[in-house]
Amino acid sequence: MSPVPFMRPPDSDNSYEVGDTVEVYCDHEKGGQRIRGWLKGIVVQVDSKMVAVQFRSNVYLTDGWMVPDHILWYPLTSPHIRSVQRKPSKADIL
Repeated sequence: MSPVPFMRPPDSDNSYEVGDTVEVYCDHEKGGQRIRGWLKGIVVQVDSKMVAVQFRSNVYLTDGWMVPDHILWYPLTSPHIRSVQRKPSKADIL
């Protein structure tokens, strides 16, 4: 079987796997208020172009509708999804 041709190699920086914890910039609830900001979620599905992230809190579409299954889909190259930013521990500072 011949290899699949592609225009450019896949970008390894945007590779996600099911079970990864990520942060997504979206509309969500925090403390009873609806805000827009970074929210942690878990990757539940990945395909060649899109990644699905599920959240524990309510999330909203940009037109204001709440998403009943708490799952938002993003393109793999979206600037609104990133790996969780690890906070430096005391051991890293010393």
